[in-house]
Amino acid sequence: MSFSAQVKAELCREPVSKTCCAVAECYGLLLYCNTFSSREIRIITESRELASRLPKLFRRAFGLAFDVAPDNTETTGKLTFLITAPEKLALIFETFGLTGESMVAHHLNLGVLEEDCDRPSFLRGAFLTGGSVTDPAKRYHLELVTDHYNVSRETYSLLLDMGFEPKETARKGNYINYFKQSGAIEDFLTTIGAPISAMELMSQKIEKDMRNAINRKVNCDTANVAKTVDAALQQIEAIGRIERATGLDSLPEKLRKTAQMRLNNPEASLSELAELLMVTKSCLSHRLRKLTEIAEKL
Repeated sequence: MSFSAQVKAELCREPVSKTCCAVAECYGLLLYCNTFSSREIRIITESRELASRLPKLFRRAFGLAFDVAPDNTETTGKLTFLITAPEKLALIFETFGLTGESMVAHHLNLGVLEEDCDRPSFLRGAFLTGGSVTDPAKRYHLELVTDHYNVSRETYSLLLDMGFEPKETARKGNYINYFKQSGAIEDFLTTIGAPISAMELMSQKIEKDMRNAINRKVNCDTANVAKTVDAALQQIEAIGRIERATGLDSLPEKLRKTAQMRLNNPEASLSELAELLMVTKSCLSHRLRKLTEIAEKL
């Protein structure tokens, strides 16, 4: 099951209790579903959990049943719910304060969302039919997609009023509100009734941040080791050149001890070598630089 399907399954476990919440959720479902017109209502879904929830919602909100409802015993494929009866359509439009026959473009009637519980219910319905969220292990992206321009703009304003900061875009004739910040997605999922999914997203983010921090540390350590090895090889090469040309005994005592210590400890870092010689790193760097200069002159 995808993360998006998992979120929708969790949302469908929310009890259908208050009538106003059922009406608000149906409003979101219909404004973001496949077809919502004065001629028909058509909802197509692959979610078995939503297929089980829809009849309960419509009975609670409008006291009616779908004209066509699928056999939910099927385990795969899309399921289609249909209402075409004029009296049922008229009742639904009347509930939302709309006149179906004369309606040219859908708008969001905020009068349907007067109670505090109605707005989260509306967004839950919108997500169930028009929403998706990417697996947080890959990236952070949640969107609500509708083909009604006014609905998208007014949902955008609704989200702003609720403290969210969505982005807007259009794609292939559809209008989209979306989030790309993990924190905003967590808050949105919690608000609409999916706190478990929000916690999973948070957990994935923590794991991803820890993994990135470890990778940065490993890369940094690897780079430091590589620099240490390169520097040691250059120093050993310079000391070898001196040894072949004039011998290490030709060097002043401090430089000779330093050269011998470097040859005996080829993998030691500058700090480790300084500790062995009981000198400061600055002093050791100066001696090694001097050995390199002598080798270059040879």
